[in-house]
Amino acid sequence: MTPTQRTRTYWLEHAWLDTHVEPGVALEVTDGTLTAVRTDVGTPPPGAEILRGLTLPGLANAHSHAFHRALRGTVQVGSGTFWTWREIMYSFADRLTPDTYHALARAVYAEMALAGITAVGEFHYVHHAPGGTPYADPNAMGEALIEAAAEAGVRITLLDTAYLSSGFGQPPNVHQLRFSDGSADAWAERCSLLKERDHARIGAAIHSVRAVPADQLATVARWAAERGAPLHVHLSEQTAENDACRETHGCTPTRLLADHGVLGPRTTGVHNTHLTDEDIALLGGSGTGTCMCPTTERDLADGIGPAVALQAAGSPLSLGSDSHAVIDLLEEARAMELNERLRTRTRGHWTAAALLRAASADGHAALGRPEAGTLETGAPADFTTIALDTVRTAGPLPRLGAETAVFAATGADVRHTVVAGRHVVRDGVHTLVPDVPQALARAVADLRS
Repeated sequence: MTPTQRTRTYWLEHAWLDTHVEPGVALEVTDGTLTAVRTDVGTPPPGAEILRGLTLPGLANAHSHAFHRALRGTVQVGSGTFWTWREIMYSFADRLTPDTYHALARAVYAEMALAGITAVGEFHYVHHAPGGTPYADPNAMGEALIEAAAEAGVRITLLDTAYLSSGFGQPPNVHQLRFSDGSADAWAERCSLLKERDHARIGAAIHSVRAVPADQLATVARWAAERGAPLHVHLSEQTAENDACRETHGCTPTRLLADHGVLGPRTTGVHNTHLTDEDIALLGGSGTGTCMCPTTERDLADGIGPAVALQAAGSPLSLGSDSHAVIDLLEEARAMELNERLRTRTRGHWTAAALLRAASADGHAALGRPEAGTLETGAPADFTTIALDTVRTAGPLPRLGAETAVFAATGADVRHTVVAGRHVVRDGVHTLVPDVPQALARAVADLRS
């Protein structure tokens, strides 16, 4: 992704400026960065690109497994649990190659851009060939994802994931052999070969406490700390994992992570669903973030995490589409609030502005991009525009645009997406990937053949 090398002006009919909607805002962009933000600009300046609707900072998808997109629809036949779903997921993971993963991820990231997402956190654990044999380039799969993001016009934080065991004290199963480097030290050696680029940052992940032995957790945490990199971990998504952790270690997964130095402000727990009061205090007190993935959590029947309590304890909230049952950060934001309404039978746990921050600024911070997610001078010129004249969004007053975006709009209402100052989506059409639906269909069909 090459930022624009000249100054251009965008005129926004309406813009969300963190606390309120402002009409008539002009953005000056130079070399992919916002160099001026002017309000009370009633008419478009000469030569400005006009963005009708409500413009938001670019959305951040803080948790993605790109290849899970191939499961959409397939896993809705019959009944089951997370664990039965996982077996279907493995069957798709077994078929991935660097080329097929690149094609699928490129289409998936293009779908994200169409939904207003400008940065994605890819929780990446399919590292090697089936059976566990490394590719000639040991990071061939990760490089495929980084290149796919560049071709789709979005930023990526590759959260390279340590995945070493199938359960507490158990070796990887036949499907998981291609996920494993054998040890955390070998994982760290391979990860250290990855290089950051303009559009790509490198972070780390611990798949889960069941997938990384306790005595190797600190190795992953230390690798991330030495680089100031984000560190993510699936945490307490399933009660079965909690029970097994207590049986093996005599404590919850959160306590295990705390005891091995994993928690902290650069760390994000993904899901954080089945927590004790002590867990919540540990996460909040350490500043560890929480990435909620409501559409996946409901699709897999995981449960509703204690997001209100976590945030109150000091855990910043971000959002992810995870398994890509849908790719729509507005729906994720809406679902987080609506889940709480169902659980508590009361309304208004978050304002629309707070939900948008979870979908933007706090998500970017979780991906190691604290400078992003705002329409302010010095921030990256990454933003997205939602139409206010569709069947879903027409009617409300423009000053209620944040409420309209969160509680009525969907990704289908995204009209423009700009990354590093250039149009990636213009008038609802991706400018870099021709016919995104066809690209998705072809990539998924190749995995099924």
